[in-house]
Amino acid sequence: MAEALVFPGTVEWSGENPGISLKESPDGPFTTLASFFRVVLSPHGRGHALVLLLSPQDEKPKSDRPNVCLTDNEPLARWLVSDYVAHFGAWRGLPGLRGLEYRPLDSVASGGDAITHYSETVQASGMTIALEWSGLRTPFCFALPPEQSATSRHHMPSLFVGCDTATVTVNGTRLPGAPTPREIVGHRITTAMLAFSETWIRAR
Repeated sequence: MAEALVFPGTVEWSGENPGISLKESPDGPFTTLASFFRVVLSPHGRGHALVLLLSPQDEKPKSDRPNVCLTDNEPLARWLVSDYVAHFGAWRGLPGLRGLEYRPLDSVASGGDAITHYSETVQASGMTIALEWSGLRTPFCFALPPEQSATSRHHMPSLFVGCDTATVTVNGTRLPGAPTPREIVGHRITTAMLAFSETWIRAR
């Protein structure tokens, strides 16, 4: 009988974390970044958070392109940003995170079948943000060891679904840019993907 696979350490949070990172030119910087969290278990309880950088390179952006976190659990959101998002590859060191504005979330709704397309729509403080993923690929499940995870401190078992295209729409206006190719555990995906059944387990 095969032995059970047990991850040593402390479970810190579990839930969903689909994301979209867009570039207006393949060799240019990311111009829009969105990381959505639906957390079902954490030291700060349950909750949602959409971290959205419309001006990633600006600590004090113009009002029409804000850097915001829309959430129904601000302590959870601040912890996710400081301990996780700030370590994600495309987000690491961005000035936009330093001036992040936290706003209360009014509603959040998922859509689609997660087979061909998927969406998350968030409303807060006069903003309606729609994240959409389409051309979904075959799901795959993997577990990164701590030294390969974004934080270098966590096991991260997760289910990923790559996609061909993704969009971010703010108040009815679709933002320019497209996801770019990337590879993870031998799978060629893009900088827009669905991450379900994601659990972060602190190993040290």
